[in-house]
Amino acid sequence: MDLGLTALELARIQFAFTVSFHIIFPATSIGLACFLAMLEWKWLRTQNPIYKDLFKFWIKIFAVAFGMGVVSGVVMSYQFGTNWSEFSRIAGGVTGPLLTYEVLSAFFLEAGFLGIMLFGWGRVSPKAHFFATLMVAIGTCISMFWILSSNSWMQTPQGFIIENGIVIPTDWWAIVFNPSFPYRLAHMAAAAFLVSSLLVVGTAAWHLIKGRRDELVKKSFSMGLWMVLVTSCLQVVIGDNHGLNTLKHQPAKLAAIEGHWETNHNESMPLLLFAIPNMDKEENLYEIGIPHLGSLILTHSLDGKVTGLKDFAPEDRPNATIVFWSFRVMVGLGMLMVLLSLVALWLRKTGKLYGTSWFHKFAFVMGPAGYIALLAGWVTTEVGRQPWVIYGVMRTKDGLSHSVTADQVGISLIIFVVVYTIVFGSGIYYMLKLLKKGPEFIDAIEPEPAGPGHFKTPMRPLSAVDESIDGQDQSKEKRHD
Repeated sequence: MDLGLTALELARIQFAFTVSFHIIFPATSIGLACFLAMLEWKWLRTQNPIYKDLFKFWIKIFAVAFGMGVVSGVVMSYQFGTNWSEFSRIAGGVTGPLLTYEVLSAFFLEAGFLGIMLFGWGRVSPKAHFFATLMVAIGTCISMFWILSSNSWMQTPQGFIIENGIVIPTDWWAIVFNPSFPYRLAHMAAAAFLVSSLLVVGTAAWHLIKGRRDELVKKSFSMGLWMVLVTSCLQVVIGDNHGLNTLKHQPAKLAAIEGHWETNHNESMPLLLFAIPNMDKEENLYEIGIPHLGSLILTHSLDGKVTGLKDFAPEDRPNATIVFWSFRVMVGLGMLMVLLSLVALWLRKTGKLYGTSWFHKFAFVMGPAGYIALLAGWVTTEVGRQPWVIYGVMRTKDGLSHSVTADQVGISLIIFVVVYTIVFGSGIYYMLKLLKKGPEFIDAIEPEPAGPGHFKTPMRPLSAVDESIDGQDQSKEKRHD
């Protein structure tokens, strides 16, 4: 079996494929867990049954995302032993404990309270149920903490020595809180909240387009847009500081992001809006940029110096073509998120938020934008780190298992693609069917039919995901707490 690729290339493709599938589910569950905690807190505080009904709907989506996140994460971790055993052998003294801390402090916390959160209505007190929801939400954030710490250490390693070719940890405080960790943790947290809030907004926008104007849809739309406003604007500030940190610790990545080939010693650096970086010719084709703005953004000075790609050996340069465009996809979508939230703020002030159809269509189209921006951001991060698996310490090619062959990795990659497409494709399809059906009145008083898209059949409140995939309830029985 000859795919025309080396074992290294296939192993990288396989890991990129599995991690891309995986990351969308934890990002969804992190944001939705916190959203669910907010809904239940507001229900306890106001006793408004709308919040309880919204909780019972969104916990179904959370349950599906959480389950698929756990399964995809377990599968992904096996690749450290099959394809990347040399990386595990050399750097396992650092990465192994960090991932273990994630399991012990986060996964056990989530697993311990998840059952109560999903099925505890009417079985435990409201405050006990809220405590369980809060613990699950905190657990997802702790999980993000340790995963980002491990990945950030690979980006900006410190707190270790190398003895006999093995990485030996010497300062765990320096390892965990490495130079890029605070910025990357904040950046990922904001991204997770944007992913989930845009999912909520996009779902509500769909039902607004279809004619629903009940309180369930309007409340979802409003709360989601408030979160998009806060997190998108905050993300701009976080991204700016993250860029300054990258300029200091990973200058080659930053140069690739900006398509910057020549170090600007005596002149300012432009901000390129469009270009096609050519790695062979070491130049950009069809440049369109704004003079001085690159230096201003990256160094906060009109004539600030930024190291160019030519100052790095060719074998130490990341692929500028990929990184340049993945970064612009992420930033471009981020700016659209800010625009969406600002327009929503204006419509809210004028009392037209729920009656402006063109805005509802805009919000619906922006629903998947969080996922696209998330994946583009991770492509920027990981491709920008190349050719290093541990930046400046260990090259990616040196982390590959010695005994693995291209045929072995190629066959397993094909199996992954087929199985992931079937299993996770079905899960995503089921999730979309739930979103299309939308939240229903269970504890709140259902209003009179209000036009197209209105529905009457309530869903089961005690089951997290009990609907059949064709949208019909598995039981016609109606249950109320």
